[in-house]
Amino acid sequence: MRSLRPYVLAAAVLAASALPLPSTAAPFAYITNQLDDNVAIIDTESGKVADTVPVKGKPAGVAVAPDGRRVYISTPESGSVAVIDAQTRALVKEAKVSGGALGVAVDRTGRRLFVADWYKAIVTVLDADSLQPVKTIPVGQSPSGLAISPDNRWLYVANRLSDSVSKIDLASLKVVGSAGVGAHPFGLALDSEGRRLYTANVESDDVTVVDTASMEAVATVKVQGRPYAATFALNDSRLLVTNQNSDSVSVIDTAELKEHGVVEVGGKPEGIGTLADDRHVYVANWFDGTVSVIDAKRLTVVETIRAGEGSRAFGQFIGK
Repeated sequence: MRSLRPYVLAAAVLAASALPLPSTAAPFAYITNQLDDNVAIIDTESGKVADTVPVKGKPAGVAVAPDGRRVYISTPESGSVAVIDAQTRALVKEAKVSGGALGVAVDRTGRRLFVADWYKAIVTVLDADSLQPVKTIPVGQSPSGLAISPDNRWLYVANRLSDSVSKIDLASLKVVGSAGVGAHPFGLALDSEGRRLYTANVESDDVTVVDTASMEAVATVKVQGRPYAATFALNDSRLLVTNQNSDSVSVIDTAELKEHGVVEVGGKPEGIGTLADDRHVYVANWFDGTVSVIDAKRLTVVETIRAGEGSRAFGQFIGK
């Protein structure tokens, strides 16, 4: 009698191949295209747009859930938060938040979502699954960028028109401190230990370094025209900052706290994020509708990807 083992193995292989791949099988970048009312999903392995998801309301902010299965998008024009299922690449849920919904972040557990309201000077806390509001937290004027500490204890909020950063205790959901920074802070970057916070100050053309324990500014680093957002690379040794008016990215040496170099990218760069390899950095260019990929070690653009009109990608737009 012929053995059934080869057939059993073959059937097992076929069954396994038929199972849906987990959403974290490949790293994806989710680029909000405000003028196209959609989100481009870039496969960072191939360097190509794998899919495009329509999202109305001028999508701007992005936050990928820790498990990579959901992507939260703020839509300022409609005052809502939209949810994309990363596996099906479809819009699965949407909820009204407020008219000024901009910055968005999800906590380390994936259970709570935070949305900065540009007009009402509040941060709305929502249940990340149901999108039901839990609480609103008063902060400074025109809150924008959000950053959550690695230990999930603190939320930091850039208050653009107050020239400050608020520190929120995630246990009590109350503001417990603040720091004065440069003129009109927008994007935030928090180091991997949660000790230093960096603010991109649009009007003063600099970056403020804040000690998160004392909530005091410890340094100011001059960059190029209208810095917008920032990200780390190479084990936090370099901070890369998009300069809207200079069509460039400033590279800051975080040990010396000086501008180490400048990389030319597309027109009016805004959102910026680093891949899991800690070396390749994605930059969304508003005017060009492209994404520039920077090698943070060589300080050169190694790839340019067409994304859509008005590419913004404000927030943590790269999946793990």
